[in-house]
Amino acid sequence: MSFLLRLTSPLRGRKVGTDRFGNVYYEGRTNQPIYDRPRRWAVYADGGREPTVVPPEWHAWLHHTVPAPLPETKRYFWQQEHRPNLTGTPHAYRPAGHDYVGGTRRVTGGDYEAWTPGS
Repeated sequence: MSFLLRLTSPLRGRKVGTDRFGNVYYEGRTNQPIYDRPRRWAVYADGGREPTVVPPEWHAWLHHTVPAPLPETKRYFWQQEHRPNLTGTPHAYRPAGHDYVGGTRRVTGGDYEAWTPGS
């Protein structure tokens, strides 16, 4: 995230709120000419450009699905805590047979013959 965006966001838009991860959300002061609605954006707490750190409550507001941000306090027992995309990290999902998990996969039925060029 550029320093310039952090600096100009309070000037170009009004602060709507902050989520539990520290991301700050803004809404433009004027409507966009094509969509006739204000622009909405987030300034991420860690300074990165990873949009998966936005929780679902704020994601709905950013994409104009709901007119106001959804409350973050109402949690049901079956709801899990939001996690950002873990691809490329040690916590990423790796199925059985992946090289990082051991590289062994279950035995196939034996009816498969690999294709080789020229055969």
